[in-house]
Amino acid sequence: MLEFQQQAGAETPLYIEDTDIPLPETLNPRTRYAYFSTIAKGGKSLIKSCRDLHLRRTVCYKTLRPEFVGNKIESTRLLREARISAMLQHPNTIPTYEVGRDNRGNYYFTMKLVHGYTLREVLNYRERYDLGQLMDVIIHVGNALAYAHSRGVIHRDIKPENILIGAYGETLLLDWGLAKVWHKEKDQPDNEADIEEVDADPGMTGEGKLQGTVMYMSPEQIRRDPSIDSRSDVYSLGAILYETLTGVTPFQGEVVQTLLNQVENDVPKSPQSVSKTKVPSVLADLTMQCLHKEPGKRPESAAEIVRTLKGDWKR
Repeated sequence: MLEFQQQAGAETPLYIEDTDIPLPETLNPRTRYAYFSTIAKGGKSLIKSCRDLHLRRTVCYKTLRPEFVGNKIESTRLLREARISAMLQHPNTIPTYEVGRDNRGNYYFTMKLVHGYTLREVLNYRERYDLGQLMDVIIHVGNALAYAHSRGVIHRDIKPENILIGAYGETLLLDWGLAKVWHKEKDQPDNEADIEEVDADPGMTGEGKLQGTVMYMSPEQIRRDPSIDSRSDVYSLGAILYETLTGVTPFQGEVVQTLLNQVENDVPKSPQSVSKTKVPSVLADLTMQCLHKEPGKRPESAAEIVRTLKGDWKR
């Protein structure tokens, strides 16, 4: 398991003055958070750290960027993300602490603040890590996906930037903002198109007509197949596995349409023929199965991927 103990210093000691300070007689939720500092900017959202004055801890605070706060679609998506993150209670997901409105009536939600590195940052220096350590990360992501799929949720934006490795070896699957959920009644019309996210950049989610990030999207995501299921996430996890083994994504290019055509029609080269280091056959075969164009020929579930990675793959 990857560990980044140098990050532990970001946490401050606990003191009795913080644990025993009394709560105000009247609690005002609009003055609960203070000392805001922006730590990340997404395409539509802002992520800040702030101090929770009631619980005396630093938390992560997510809201929309100013230009989107009045956008009903984006507000619905943010609220959906907060609730999905809250309902998916798993060791490899980040819990939601609170959802609410700020002083201006705009949605926000708070969640656990974790210090560490994204898998993208790790893969930039992948030669420093043992392959077994990297496979442990994939196993944890697979466990998170297996749990989400068991709850009827598809992530749809699996990528290295959305995988965080914490200071004490924890692996967390982030950003459920594009997650797919269904109506209780199967015959009820799906209004998912009302809050669709679009994609025009191969490296990040932006303006366009597709869910997810091009480099890691499944063929059925590109086609916007209404019958999409958990095997789309299996494909995306396979794309990450490919990059972890080889140092490159299954397909490369700067033109989005070219990448989309490759994902939908081309078969990537075997990891064993691309990697500069030896790739075990079990891992190479698993990766290519995950990347199969036909969902029915991929591993049936994320749990199946986890079982393979927990087995003897070094031969």
